[in-house]
Amino acid sequence: MHSSAIFLIEFGAIILGLGLLGRFAGRLQFSPIPLYLLAGLAFGEGGLLPLGTSEEFVAIGAEIGVILLLLMLGLEYTASDLVSNLKTQYPAGLVDAALNALPGAAMALLLGWGPVAAVVLAGVTWISSSGVIAKVLGDLGRLGNRETPVILSILVLEDLSMAVYLPIITALLAGSGLAAGSVTLAIALGVAGLVLLLAVRYGRHISRFVSHDDPEKLLLVVLGLTLLVAGLAQQLQVSAAVGAFLVGIALSGEVAEGAHHLLAPLRDLFAAVFFVFFGLHTDPASIPPVLLPALALAVVTALTKIATGYWAAKRAGISAKGRWRAGGTLVARGEFSVVIAGLAVGVEPRIGPLATAYVLILVILGPLTARFTEPVALRLTARRRKPAPAGQAPAEAGVASADRRDAVGEQDPVGEQDTVGRRL
Repeated sequence: MHSSAIFLIEFGAIILGLGLLGRFAGRLQFSPIPLYLLAGLAFGEGGLLPLGTSEEFVAIGAEIGVILLLLMLGLEYTASDLVSNLKTQYPAGLVDAALNALPGAAMALLLGWGPVAAVVLAGVTWISSSGVIAKVLGDLGRLGNRETPVILSILVLEDLSMAVYLPIITALLAGSGLAAGSVTLAIALGVAGLVLLLAVRYGRHISRFVSHDDPEKLLLVVLGLTLLVAGLAQQLQVSAAVGAFLVGIALSGEVAEGAHHLLAPLRDLFAAVFFVFFGLHTDPASIPPVLLPALALAVVTALTKIATGYWAAKRAGISAKGRWRAGGTLVARGEFSVVIAGLAVGVEPRIGPLATAYVLILVILGPLTARFTEPVALRLTARRRKPAPAGQAPAEAGVASADRRDAVGEQDPVGEQDTVGRRL
């Protein structure tokens, strides 16, 4: 009875604290993720007030948080969206992976952590934060800008790549041999391909089966189905998160919108618990030794993300201002980086502190680069630009006119802007 009371007090204090931190971050128009991580550091090992009886429940809540994060991302996209993005934007996805995964892998090898840690840290530095970026785009009023579909395409490809990447690192972290790892990857790819095929051909029927006018019944069916599929996926040593992501993809139309509306509060609650749980298992004293590598990695991968967005926007025919905005917006890392690092904490304990410091830096820096990369870059390039001959004035005027159209956000066709906003 006494332990039950302590559990309620501890867990209630955590939830109340997260709510107050979220309100504080909202007033500052800032992502609450770094505050949640800091709260976990304060309540974890070596922190100010270590938890006792509620830690096991927090661990379960954290696992549900990861599942709901991936489910909600899957709900944002349809199978046809993913197929279309793969066909048209795969070069941008390849450039994104090469420029942003390699620095993380190189840092792990330089620190002597081995090839498995290199694969994990590559994922930490590769994946941008869809949640933070969505909030930034909304706050800056850029959902209708011409570069926003380019940003969206890169995020879609990153999300889709998780269905392949997570089973790989799950097999590596489990110590599976080449044969076992190949079987795990083949199962994951087969399941992902089957779900996409079913979603494209029978998505309406699946959504009709799940759909219900009563919000309570819709919530129970979607949540129960997601947890069931996630559990089966984990039993097959694929990944519970991948299973949840694929369930989200299979649902579409009114069902996806209704489930998104119902599950959003639950996702926010358990996602916050997840970030706290990650912080709980990171000793604050272990962060200072990896602070300089984390800072160096943050600077390098911020620049590579800016280069990625610039190149992808240029390929799509966006003018200079839109290219810089696209690059600056992609800098933020967050939930995905923490999810990936959390899988590897038991194998390489130093990844947790490095990832925590890295995410803290870039989740703060990301909104700043989104806002200021364009004006700073254009000011620097303007200083280097020599005065043009009088005969070239009309051409420059045309470029300036194009830049002004991008700056105010040349809108997508009617109805498309709402769709882009919903996917983000």
